[in-house]
Amino acid sequence: MITVDDFQEVRLVAGIDAGFMENFTITKAAIVVLSFPDLTVVESVTATIPTSFPYIPGFLSFREIPAIEEALKKLTTNPDLLFCDGQGIAHPRRLGIASHLGVLIDKPTIGVAKSILVGKHEPLDIEKGSCQPLIYRGEIIGMVLRSREGVKPLYISVGHKISLPTALEYVKRCGGKYRLPEPTRLADKLASSRYQTRPS
Repeated sequence: MITVDDFQEVRLVAGIDAGFMENFTITKAAIVVLSFPDLTVVESVTATIPTSFPYIPGFLSFREIPAIEEALKKLTTNPDLLFCDGQGIAHPRRLGIASHLGVLIDKPTIGVAKSILVGKHEPLDIEKGSCQPLIYRGEIIGMVLRSREGVKPLYISVGHKISLPTALEYVKRCGGKYRLPEPTRLADKLASSRYQTRPS
C-alpha cells in the first residue's frame, strides 16, 4: 500500500458498498459516483454475482471484491477517489477492503468503517468533528471521527495512495447531515435492497 498522497485534482468521488442476499449465496455491490465538492450524484451502478469465497473472519474483502469489480466495469465515469464501507489498514493484516481494492485497481481509496476491528483510542468529545487517533501496537493506523454530535464515531483509515490526514479531510468534506459521508451513505442505500447483514 502507498500511504502518502499520490493523486491529482479530485473532481469525482465514489462510494462503494457490498452485501449479501439469498442466505449469503449472492453478493451485491453498489457504487455511487458524485461530483466533488458539490456532491451531486453523477452515476450509480450495481452488480450481483454468486458468492464465491467462504466467510472467514479477517478475509471479508476476498468475499466482496469480485462483485465490486463487476460493478466497476459498468461505470462510464472514472472516479478520482473511492470511499469504501470498511477498513483500510486499520485491520489485523493491514489489508482491509479499502486497501485490498485500492491496490488491485491502483486507485486512491479510503476506508470508512462503522465499527472497530483492531486498536484503541481515547474517548471522544460529544461534538461533531471530535476525533482521536486509533492506535494498534504503538502505531497510528487510523482516526476515530464523530461525524455528527452524539452519534457513534466512524473509523477512518488509509486504503491506498492517500495519507491519513488527507483521508480524514476528504471524509469531513464529504459529510452531510448523516453519520456516514455521502458517498458511502448513498452506496449503502443503493445496496440495501434485499440486503442481508454481513456476519459478525
